[in-house]
Amino acid sequence: MSLSMRNQFAGTVTAITAGQAMATVKVRLEGGQNITAAITKDAVKDLGIADGSAVTALVKATEVALATGPVDGISIRNQLRGTVSDITAGAAMASVKVDVDGGGLTAAITRDAVDALGLEAGSPVVALIKSTEIALATA
Repeated sequence: MSLSMRNQFAGTVTAITAGQAMATVKVRLEGGQNITAAITKDAVKDLGIADGSAVTALVKATEVALATGPVDGISIRNQLRGTVSDITAGAAMASVKVDVDGGGLTAAITRDAVDALGLEAGSPVVALIKSTEIALATA
């Protein structure tokens, strides 16, 4: 299966916390950074996700926000540090490619945001991704 989601990160499940209907799944990415995905308990069961499972974390580019440094006092726990490698900007929107440990990701943000943050190739950034916006896939 091919997907339009450009952001695909291989990793290993390190912890699962199950609630009544949802679960949080912590994943250590191949580059060493950690992320948390919030998925349904049924998805955990149906996909056979357990500690040590190999998974692929998937995120749409439109669900990635960028900051010029770590952000405190926010509920978004997934903060991946990286460096801007390329920016393709149109009149309204831009596609920003970011190198992170273990791979790369793409953020679709406004052209105004690129300008306001002063982003250019080589800029250090932090990619912010809500745990509810991360899907998990198994082989």
